[in-house]
Amino acid sequence: MITKDMIIGDILDNNPELAPHFLEMGMHCLGCPSARGETVEDACAVHGVDADEFIATLNEALN
Repeated sequence: MITKDMIIGDILDNNPELAPHFLEMGMHCLGCPSARGETVEDACAVHGVDADEFIATLNEALN
């Protein structure tokens, strides 16, 4: 289960199939240092995305 406080780099290391969802939200530099150390909640704030909705999308994709 993905949570808002998880680091994006860790999520993608374990679930690379979720990368398209991050790209769709406007996060195009998934390998950059920010993505490697940023939480999902932080990235959503920067990209103007509702964190709760995005987390729901990620978890739905995993199921």
